[in-house]
Amino acid sequence: MSGNPRKWWKANKGRMQQKHVPSHTPLEKNISQNEELLRTLYTNCSDVVFRSFLIFGTTPALLIYIDGLANIEEMDARVLAPLMQGRGNNEWRTEDFLQKVIPISKWQEIRSLEECVESIACGYPVLLIDQQEKAISIGLAKWEKRNVEEPVAEGVVRGPREGFTESITVNTSLLRRLIKTPALKMERREIGGYTKTCIIVAYIEGLVEPSLVAEVNSRLSRIEIDGILESGYIEELIEDQPSSPFPQILSTERPDVVCGNLLEGRIAILVDGTPFVLIAPTTLFSLLQSSEDYYQRSLASTAIRWLRYFFTAMSFVLPSLYVALITYHHEMVPTSLLISMASSREAVPFPALVEAMIMEVTFEALREAGVRLPKQVGAAVSIVGALVIGQAAVQAGLVSAPMVIVVAITGIASFMIPHYVAGISIRFLRFPMMLLAGTLGLLGIMLGVIMAVVHLCSLRSLGVPYLSPVGPLRVQELKDTLVRAPWWMMDTRPKVLGEVNPQRQAPGMKPGPSNGGDTT
Repeated sequence: MSGNPRKWWKANKGRMQQKHVPSHTPLEKNISQNEELLRTLYTNCSDVVFRSFLIFGTTPALLIYIDGLANIEEMDARVLAPLMQGRGNNEWRTEDFLQKVIPISKWQEIRSLEECVESIACGYPVLLIDQQEKAISIGLAKWEKRNVEEPVAEGVVRGPREGFTESITVNTSLLRRLIKTPALKMERREIGGYTKTCIIVAYIEGLVEPSLVAEVNSRLSRIEIDGILESGYIEELIEDQPSSPFPQILSTERPDVVCGNLLEGRIAILVDGTPFVLIAPTTLFSLLQSSEDYYQRSLASTAIRWLRYFFTAMSFVLPSLYVALITYHHEMVPTSLLISMASSREAVPFPALVEAMIMEVTFEALREAGVRLPKQVGAAVSIVGALVIGQAAVQAGLVSAPMVIVVAITGIASFMIPHYVAGISIRFLRFPMMLLAGTLGLLGIMLGVIMAVVHLCSLRSLGVPYLSPVGPLRVQELKDTLVRAPWWMMDTRPKVLGEVNPQRQAPGMKPGPSNGGDTT
């Protein structure tokens, strides 16, 4: 490949993506020619079934489907049986006769070979009839799919227990069941030269900024790729700053989280084949909020939210703070505690920085091993491994007991971050922070925090500031950021997202006795 890679792609994408499917090839009247072309395309495809039969015993017809993707029982009863039984005249050749004979609500006329291949790949059987330049795509797709279950990574004590599945039709139905207005729009497109993955952009008309919808569609239209296998592909291809360690698009398995964001004027992107739905734009504070914050009482949710913010900051700076104090700033540690820490480190041959790096890398390896192992043994390996290795390392004099405590507290703090992708970002930023602390002490920690804050201030998610509403400051919106105000106080939507229709509910919704009367 030489020259401009994008020009090369545009010149060769037809050959690269569609070399097995002739583009815009019309169907022939002769059914034998159509069958020959399709059999050539599906050479060595043992799962593609070609079923030849006669309509009313006179006219040749061909039914093509993929075994495992089509509903064979319904096809036998609703398509083959009505067309093969009895004898008819030429009345069946009229436009509406087949619709009367075949009791199927979902079907479509197609006129090209490319449309036939796309329909068969989606699981819809294709009916070809001799002496007709069109075919019929029959909506009898059926494949194995997972039942609706509770999300594993986003469990709640109080709230819905439903999670998305890998079927995009099931996922859209879950959204429709919660948001019943026709203002909920779902625009469909296909991305991927080989996979032809179905992508749906969902939003509520009248709440979302039209420019935001146009921007999302523009970014999706620029994607030219062989295949999309998971929503992570889309996330990396449409985000504002791909070099940033922080996620700029929220991913979730929970329909209630998606609906809550849609009602605030955001956009959801559903991808067929994955239970993870993308939500854009998002902010740092959205990544630190749990859906259960809105189901518990406001005081409890506010306290838990503050606790979550505190431990998130602790997971970011605690190991580096320990390294800085042990290495450079002994005067900041109480004397009794300093003596205890010094005695525990007496037999440790490594400096505090190396000790912290060893423990953090070991802890991350244990956590990753616990995730990848089977569920029955994963938790046991991660917990027992941490206990055994930590105790053995202390007894062997490789690490000190205070360092084990610091790493354990840091790990527990990182578990409080509701969204896994946000936790990964903060977990891996701890390593450069420890390097800064080990070389510059508290000055290095301050430098790292300043760099992180400056980077967060420069981030955008589809043009929305990543630290909104703190930066830029909007005091009115802090009622759902620093605290979780009662629902009767949150009568407006976030300003950046809900400028089209800012009013969420009627004012004066504070509960109380009617007319100030006594109910006793």
